[in-house]
Amino acid sequence: MEVSSEELAAVLGRFNPWWRGQPLPELPPWRRAAWRELQIWLKKPPAPRAVLLSGARQVGKTTLLLQAVAALLADGVPAANILYATFDHPLLKLAGIDAVLEAWRQREPRAEGPEYLFLDEAQFIRGWGTWIKLEVDFTRDRRIVFTGSAMPLAVTDPESAVGRWHAIRLSTLSFYEYLQIKKVVLPSLPRLRSLAELFDWEPGELRDVQELAEPYVAHFHEYLMRGGFPQTAQVESITSVQRLLREDIIDKVLKRDMTALFGVRRVLDLEQTFLYLCLRDGGLLDMPDLCGNLEVKRPTAQHFIELLEATHLIYRLQPFGYGKDVLRGKYKIYLADAALAPAVMLKGKGLLDDPTGLGIATETAVFKHLYARYYSMQVRFTYWRGKKDREVDLIAELGGMLIPFEVKYRAQHTGLRELKGLLEFCAEKHVERGYVVTKSPSDLGLLPGTAEGAAKIMRVPAPLLCYWMGESETQPSQQTP
Repeated sequence: MEVSSEELAAVLGRFNPWWRGQPLPELPPWRRAAWRELQIWLKKPPAPRAVLLSGARQVGKTTLLLQAVAALLADGVPAANILYATFDHPLLKLAGIDAVLEAWRQREPRAEGPEYLFLDEAQFIRGWGTWIKLEVDFTRDRRIVFTGSAMPLAVTDPESAVGRWHAIRLSTLSFYEYLQIKKVVLPSLPRLRSLAELFDWEPGELRDVQELAEPYVAHFHEYLMRGGFPQTAQVESITSVQRLLREDIIDKVLKRDMTALFGVRRVLDLEQTFLYLCLRDGGLLDMPDLCGNLEVKRPTAQHFIELLEATHLIYRLQPFGYGKDVLRGKYKIYLADAALAPAVMLKGKGLLDDPTGLGIATETAVFKHLYARYYSMQVRFTYWRGKKDREVDLIAELGGMLIPFEVKYRAQHTGLRELKGLLEFCAEKHVERGYVVTKSPSDLGLLPGTAEGAAKIMRVPAPLLCYWMGESETQPSQQTP
């Protein structure tokens, strides 16, 4: 079935009002941390590559594209040289990318200067990887930005990706971004580019921040329940927020995207696999237990796990180490956002009355903030288990540097006795500093009582860590954790 150029031009005209001299739909004034990096690649690309904005549904990819369009128009780029097209639209998906570009140029003659192509939900373009490879290789006067909430990179020819696009991963909103969107007015905290700076602070500076941080705790708990999705961050009812998240995840990703893009037919088994992981957020993945509980074979379960990772719903962490120990070890699973598990289970505000659940949600949020802040620096995240099942929740590996994080989000005081795994890892691996993420703002500071020559352990309340990591993500810094 063919789609006429007239039909395509009519659809494109609705998506590109600037061709008619009309303004864009009202866009939010806030901008994601990825905005700065995207602007660099649009205005002065470091290399001839396309840009891939990847991330889960509803994290703000389309808004970021339209904000980029508005910035180009404000800079004087001719309107006819800017195309926005979403291949989620049935006619554009059916016609294909070449027909869309032809209809664009039939309607809008090209002006002088580069062309800017913003291709939303590009995973629905047939042969998208090959098309982008050819464009990057042979069309030097086009700058292409494309998005994907379920980009099946794993099934694409790996050679087509080499040097052809620069990936910007858009995580869910950081705690810092969430507060900006909500327009919450709180006491200003000192800016921190790296957590390592805390080791040089004077006791008076630490005490001042402890007092300033108190009002942040309640908003952090709200953030854990609402999640880092721009659409739901501003919805008043927690119940409505969780229902919206459940509909977007279950109905759109698991039931639609998985079928359309990956050919999944056993949608119920996939849904049950995701629910199983929601119940074990932050835990080790026991494949025999999963297969036994859900009555699926191991290759099927393994395939489902890989698909959930490809659609940005989960992260997988390998155990610390190399070689056979890693191959024999279990993955640790984190959901893409701390609010997903409570939303899927429709817990409402019950999370606040569940100390265990609140601790798990906090650990998930901490990991996501660290990952989002440092993934572009090629930081490898793992977890560690030692003797007597002692463990460290997160290990950041950057070159030869190891930086451990242990999350203890609870009302009880955290001392050396509760940190045997962290201390054992630091001693065994000759680590000089580590972090324990706590609940009370009054915890901020060095952990007392460590022996001479042992690693220095900095206690950092979770609301502060997540705020600082989100704020520093917006700054051009290459600081280590």
